[in-house]
Amino acid sequence: MKVGVLGSGIVGQVLGQGFARFGHQVMMGTRDPRAENIRAWVASNNGVSAGTFGEAAKFGDLLVLAVLGRVVADVIKLAGPAAFTGKTLMDTTNPIADAPPADGVLQFTTGPNESLGEYIQSLLPEAHVVKAFNSVGSARMVTPKFDKGPPTMFLCGNHEAAKKQVEDVIRQFGWEPFDCGGITAARALEPLCMLWCIPGFRNNQWTHAFKLLMR
Repeated sequence: MKVGVLGSGIVGQVLGQGFARFGHQVMMGTRDPRAENIRAWVASNNGVSAGTFGEAAKFGDLLVLAVLGRVVADVIKLAGPAAFTGKTLMDTTNPIADAPPADGVLQFTTGPNESLGEYIQSLLPEAHVVKAFNSVGSARMVTPKFDKGPPTMFLCGNHEAAKKQVEDVIRQFGWEPFDCGGITAARALEPLCMLWCIPGFRNNQWTHAFKLLMR
């Protein structure tokens, strides 16, 4: 599979490395693919390359959005909305405000009846947005190891085939997927980022993940 990862920060790098490890071809999209740190990342990982946001969006059969929530509109504009048409877009972003946490709780730019995932879907009506990988730190996104077994990765989106594609990625990366329904459910999934970060900000505990238990 060809995967275009839009974003060259730690989340984009970790997920890009994960896709490459499992044999996929990866192009990282970034503002400056010739930057020294980008060239070093490409040189140290087999099966990866780097290009502009537009080049990565055109390259990928599956696209991954891994940028700051407050710049998603700019990145989509730079990539060119037409390049997303008919493709699955795995959205890992959260609407985190440029402000410090309040007693360990992140501040968001969205309210309770809206989400960044829905906004992205509105910007890209011809793409299939699937929210996933937004509720855990980058260090455990790929092949997490927990004594009680694989943790749960929550996802949501409007397109069933796109969700199935993302579920396959989730399983390949060592998680159990749980489908929460349409993209409106991003209103519930994005605050999981707040919840995940509270132990980190309050107790410097960043090694956990969520697990849904059913009987």
